[in-house]
Amino acid sequence: MASFLPGLRRAAPRLASDFFICHHCQKYARPAARQIKIPRKANLTRTIRFNSSAATFPELVPKKTSPLSSLSQTISNAEKERGKGGAKKGFFPETSSNTVAYWLLASAGSVFGIVVFGGLTRLTESGLSITEWKPVTGSLPPLSASDWASEFDKYRASPEFKLLNSHMTLEEFKKIYYMEWGHRLWGRFVGLSFVLPAIYFVSRRKVAANMSLRLLGISGLIGFQGFLGWYMVKSGLKDDLFAPGSHPRVSQYRLTAHLGAAFICYTAMLWNGLSILRTNALLSNPARGLAQLTHLSSPSLRVFRKSVAGLTLLVFTTALSGGLVAGLDAGLIYNEFPRMGTGFHPPKAELFSPFYSRKSDQSDLVWRNMLENPSTVQLNHRVLATTTFTAILSLWAYSRFNRRLRGALPNGARKGMLGVVHLVLLQVTLGISTLIYLVPVPLAAAHQAGALALLTGTLVLGSRVWVPRRLMALVRQRVRQASAVTGAGKVGLGKEAMKSDLSALRRNGPPVL
Repeated sequence: MASFLPGLRRAAPRLASDFFICHHCQKYARPAARQIKIPRKANLTRTIRFNSSAATFPELVPKKTSPLSSLSQTISNAEKERGKGGAKKGFFPETSSNTVAYWLLASAGSVFGIVVFGGLTRLTESGLSITEWKPVTGSLPPLSASDWASEFDKYRASPEFKLLNSHMTLEEFKKIYYMEWGHRLWGRFVGLSFVLPAIYFVSRRKVAANMSLRLLGISGLIGFQGFLGWYMVKSGLKDDLFAPGSHPRVSQYRLTAHLGAAFICYTAMLWNGLSILRTNALLSNPARGLAQLTHLSSPSLRVFRKSVAGLTLLVFTTALSGGLVAGLDAGLIYNEFPRMGTGFHPPKAELFSPFYSRKSDQSDLVWRNMLENPSTVQLNHRVLATTTFTAILSLWAYSRFNRRLRGALPNGARKGMLGVVHLVLLQVTLGISTLIYLVPVPLAAAHQAGALALLTGTLVLGSRVWVPRRLMALVRQRVRQASAVTGAGKVGLGKEAMKSDLSALRRNGPPVL
């Protein structure tokens, strides 16, 4: 027996001492004293099978050698590589949540509605019915007969009542009062529905650092817009701000500023909402997103991209000129198109009348006629509208018939360009109809809504072709991180990669020690 043992020892494989553990010691298994290296491919001929289960020998299947452990280790290595770049985890996340984007788009829709309703308030001459500005206590309308009598007495002291509505009854006053009160209440709702959710989203770390600054700027703009609204109304309550005996109206400068601030606020909400959705969509697949952004950065799309930006500015400028037309009631003269009287423009003496100059040397003759003369203001609006219409059709034709641009233009941008063409056709039709039919309320309100819709179309088109530098850098960073993760250990990150690793383990068997 003694002579047989040495031969048996030489024939047996060299096994670790951990294989010879009693059942009592299994409960107190000690950790492995050395690391076990896993070869790339298992050699089944060297695998030693025992009748014992794997649970009998826990040290043979260490936790570090499982696919899940390898995946965890790979992700940990990728995080360490990210840390080497100097990026420190702060309070703000890297990107904003899609929930923030949907809230911004909803806020933009609310601003769109209040702009249209504000136009109706102006067209029905209801804007001067409330002669005081009470941001808090003015949230409630008059609740008793004495309150209504007090408000009506204040309106009777205004120039509008004395010159235009001296025969107005209390019931008629209530109609215009509710119009202005509803407009102001909607403005309060826009402010609260933006500021309070913005604070919540920032505190819940759903907003990136740069986006939080933008939200702060929009909040300030909303507050400034409310001040501009009262500043505009105040200009129609004093006799010294318009010619004695003339039609009481608010200052066209303040009206245009109020309209422009609303358009800017709407633009900021819409653009940032679309930007967040686009950023998250591209980052969901960084490789494909990088390819799309690289394609949009190609020289063949550079002219088109800059043209869309210029087109957006032109639409905004045309809308502001429409505010001057509305403030001066310039749409009530020359109600024909395309001619203005006997020609395509009024006589030069009428366009640059010395009546509007306030200096003896008439150094302000040109710019005052451009901004205060109804005939000149209407001509300016016609020229800007015609230029906008021509520019949009020209850009569409360029994208349609230029072979190089047509081949490079993405499908989404092509559809957006066509949508802008449809919107400008509708807007021109509404503008001409409003002029010919002497500014009826439904057409005039639709024309104002059409201006904002056209601006929306150009913004959507711009968001589909614009390439922000920060977004490009972020996508490239994600691509590098994904490459580092997939390259370290050659272990995938998705469910399909995990299934592949587990299938290989079942197919080749356990690794050999």
